[in-house]
Amino acid sequence: MNGLEGQLKKRILGILPHIVVASENPVQLPPNLEIQVLAQVPYAEREVIVQSRSTVAPLFLQGTQTQAAKPFSIVANNIIDGNWDSLLSGSFNVGISRILAASLDVSLGQQLRLISTDTSIYSPLGRIPSQRLVTVSFIFDINSEMDDKVMFIHLDDLARLSRKKTTQIQQQRLFLRDAFEYLPVVEYLTANDFSLRNWRERQGPLFDAVKMEKNMMSLMLLLVIAVAAFNVVSALVMVVSEKKSDIAILQTQGMLPKDIMKIFLFNGIFNGLKGIITGISLGLLGCWGLNDILQLLGSNLAFGENGQGLPIDIQANQLVFIALGSIILCVLASWYPAYKAQSITPANSLRSE
Repeated sequence: MNGLEGQLKKRILGILPHIVVASENPVQLPPNLEIQVLAQVPYAEREVIVQSRSTVAPLFLQGTQTQAAKPFSIVANNIIDGNWDSLLSGSFNVGISRILAASLDVSLGQQLRLISTDTSIYSPLGRIPSQRLVTVSFIFDINSEMDDKVMFIHLDDLARLSRKKTTQIQQQRLFLRDAFEYLPVVEYLTANDFSLRNWRERQGPLFDAVKMEKNMMSLMLLLVIAVAAFNVVSALVMVVSEKKSDIAILQTQGMLPKDIMKIFLFNGIFNGLKGIITGISLGLLGCWGLNDILQLLGSNLAFGENGQGLPIDIQANQLVFIALGSIILCVLASWYPAYKAQSITPANSLRSE
C-alpha cells in the first residue's frame, strides 16, 4: 500500500498542480511556509477539445513557462521522443502522452487542431469557437491515469488561443516539497483572501480511498498481532499450570514471588522478540523479492510498457512502530501468566505430591 500510494502521488500529483493561486505575481509566504514550496511558476489551464484526422478528445491544456517549470516537472524527466525545450513562445508546439498519441493516431511532428471551449470568435458563419493548429513536439510517458487527459503548451500560446494577454490568464503554480502537506499553505492563502484551488478538488477521493485501504490493512495487521499475543498468554498459562509443583518447590527453597514472576515475564518477552525478529526479517525478504516470487509462481503482475512490477516502499518508521507495538503487547500478554505464577501457594500445590 505504501508503494501504491507513493506511485500515485508521484505520477498523478506530478502532473496535477499542487496549488494554483489566482495571482499574476509570485505570492509572498512566511518563512515557515516558504520552505515547503519548491517554486512558484507562471501557469494557466483551459479545457479544450483536440481534433486529429481520426478522432476528437476533451482534455486539459496546461500552459506554463517552459524553462521555469523544467526543473520541477515530472513530464520533463519522462519524455520518450522530442524535447521539453521545444515549447517556445509563438511556436504553438504541444506535448502529449504516449497513450494520447496512440488514441489520436498522431506522432512527433504531426499537427492537431485545438478548439477552445470557453473562447469564441465572430466569422461570416456566425460565432464559432476559437481554434488553432498545433504541432506535436514531444511525447512523454508517465503511466498514470492523467496521461490521456492533459496536454502541455507554452503559456503565451495558451493566451493567444484564449484571445487574451498572458497577464490576463496568468496564475501561480506552487510546487510543494510534499503534496500531502498542502493544508498549511492553503489555510494561509485563504486567510489572506487569495483565490486558489488545490489537487484535492480533482483527486482527493482517490487518495482518501487509498488511505482507507491502508487503515484497513493496519487493522488486519493489528488483529494478527493480537492473535499472536493471545497465543503467548495461552502458552504461558499452560506452562504455569504444568509447573505448579516446580514453582512451589522453588518457593520452599527461598525464591521470592517477584523472581518467579520475572522468569515467566522474561520468557514471554524473549519468545515474543524471537517472533518479532523472525517476522520482520521474513517480511523484508518477502518484500524485496516479491515480484521475483510472483514470477516463479506464474503470477506475472507487471504493469506498464516497461513491465514494472508491484511497487514496494518500505518505511523504517512503520517497521519501528510495528516492532515497538508488538513488544508492548508481548509484555502485556506475559504479565498475567507471570502474575499467576507468583501467586501460587506452595502448600496447596504440594498437597497432592
